[in-house]
Amino acid sequence: MTMTLMRWSAVVFALGTIMFLGACAKKVAPPPPTPPPALTPPTASLSANPNTLDPGQSTTLTWQTTNATDVSIDGIGPVDQSGSRQVTPADSTTYHLIAKGAGGTQDATARVTVNSAAAPPSTTSNATEEELFSRNVKDIYFDYDKYDVRADQQGSLQGDAQFLQQHSNIHITIEGHCDERGSTEYNLALGASRADAVKNALIQAGVGGDRIKTISYGKEKPFCNESNEGCWQQNRRGHFVYEK
Repeated sequence: MTMTLMRWSAVVFALGTIMFLGACAKKVAPPPPTPPPALTPPTASLSANPNTLDPGQSTTLTWQTTNATDVSIDGIGPVDQSGSRQVTPADSTTYHLIAKGAGGTQDATARVTVNSAAAPPSTTSNATEEELFSRNVKDIYFDYDKYDVRADQQGSLQGDAQFLQQHSNIHITIEGHCDERGSTEYNLALGASRADAVKNALIQAGVGGDRIKTISYGKEKPFCNESNEGCWQQNRRGHFVYEK
């Protein structure tokens, strides 16, 4: 009896050992991988102020985007993620902005209507040259910290040159202006470069250089006194002055 119990005890012990070792040999499955976070799609908005113009007038495009790494506007090209730009469309135009990011693509549009050119009033023939100058000659606007003539200002510049060629006895002064950012000395130099850039472009278009003077006022004579991009853009210009 005693031997039988000992044998059964040995068998039970052996079976328990086998079950224990088998349990230890089981591998624990790794947790499933965490899915990557969802990518946020870009947002985009675009507006034009004003959105209705007479021929030769300018409007300011203002845009804002989020979650975008590549932003462009048809007819302008790549732009910052948010900002503003003054444009002078020759015809009614729908500006189309495309914002691209890791989360996809978003677009926005702004419609600018250019009115049909009105017939000249019957008193035009009696207008003085100074009045004609004021009606027809347009200032030239610049990007921040730049003095090269922008592509969207070439139409205004060519119109100015054509008018001056048709009125060869008019003499002008081109004033270089800047926005309020930067030192007085720096902006005086930048304003001089802007005035010279406009003068050189007119000379290349056939206007006599002896009819053109230049002066820089830097940031000292602003056209607008608010501290925002729309106002700063108005102050970054080459301004035409009729010389009597």
